[in-house]
Parts: sequence; structure tokens; C-alpha cells
Amino acid sequence: MRTIWDISPPVGPQTPGFPGDTLYEQTWSATIGPGCPVNVGQLRLSPHLGAHADAPLHYDPAGAPVGALALDPYLGPCRVIHAIGRGPLVRWRDLEHAAGELPPRVLVRTYERMPVDRWDPELAAFEAATIERLAALGVRLVGIDTASIDPAASKELPSHQAIRRLDLRVLENLVLDEVPEGDYELIALPLKLVAADASPVRAILRQLPARGTRGNEA
Repeated sequence: MRTIWDISPPVGPQTPGFPGDTLYEQTWSATIGPGCPVNVGQLRLSPHLGAHADAPLHYDPAGAPVGALALDPYLGPCRVIHAIGRGPLVRWRDLEHAAGELPPRVLVRTYERMPVDRWDPELAAFEAATIERLAALGVRLVGIDTASIDPAASKELPSHQAIRRLDLRVLENLVLDEVPEGDYELIALPLKLVAADASPVRAILRQLPARGTRGNEA
């Protein structure tokens, strides 16, 4: 039986990014050869490529950088909810079929197949009221399988501003193609980047322990 789902897209030269953002580049600072026993790479990329955690600094000039955030929201029980093809905005009615007794983390699948090799200008996003409803039910982290919780063309970023106001955490660019609806353990820890507005994560889901053997579900 499957116990781990890797929900991170591949990151490399083919990885799409938000228009105008820094795409993936890799060069070599050192290569194995006479006098050099190792390969050492050098990377240049936006922290918003691939699966990533936004920090408050991304949408608030006075917000905390990602390296200052507590890790608790990124680790623990979560629910995957399918809202496939429900864009351009995911509304509460798209989630309420699976919204009973929610855990502190909710991940939403909107794609039948997440486009890991191309930019999607028509990406699905959250309606801000959906964020507010989830927060009212005790959700501390929301995730989505698109590049943004707001529409790509939005300048007001109402869902990001709801996240800021309610002090929630957010994951974007997850790959949920193979994940059935249901409850899992999420592990998606951001790097301790002390001045960055986001961080890449290696996001995975694990099958929850059998009822009666769970630990802390905070």
C-alpha cells in the first residue's frame, strides 16, 4: 500500500515561472578533474519556482521573511480536497463537500494534470471569502496546485491580503494529480532563508497512522 506521495514538481531549466520572475539557471563553480575532487554547482532562481512557501514579506513590506516563520504550520495533519476544473476562483461551495471537521491544513487540487513544464495564465485561484471561511474553521495553512492563490493578472491580491490579515501560511505549485481526497500528514518545511520572501519546499504527504496511534495533531 502506498504510504508517501511526493507532491513537489521537478525544478530545473524546464520549470515554468511567473512572467518576469527569475527562471532556473545552473552553472558550475568547480568540476571534477585534475586538482579538483568534486563538482560544485551554482544556482540562480526565484524562491517561487516549484513547490514553495510564501512568507508575509512577499505581500507585506513589513512582513516577516520566510526564515523567521514557525515551522508548525508546515508539518502535521492535512486534508486534500478536489475542486478540479472549478476555476477561475475556488469558492466555498467547491470545498464544502469535504469540509467537515477540518484539520489545520487544507490542500486543494484544481488540475486534472498539473502543468509542470509550462506557464498557465488561466490558473485557478482562491476567492478571498474561501480563505476567510477556512480560517474561521481553524485552518492555519492553505495550499494549491497552481502558481498563485490569486489570479495571475491580479494586482490587488485579495487572497494574499486575506492570508496576511488572518496570519495564515500558504503553499503554492503543489502536484496533487495522484492524491485521492482525504486526510494525510503534510511535511513541507521551508528553508531558513533569513531575508527571503519565499522558500522552495520538498513537499510530501504521508498516510496517517491508524486511528488510536496518532501523535500530536496540532
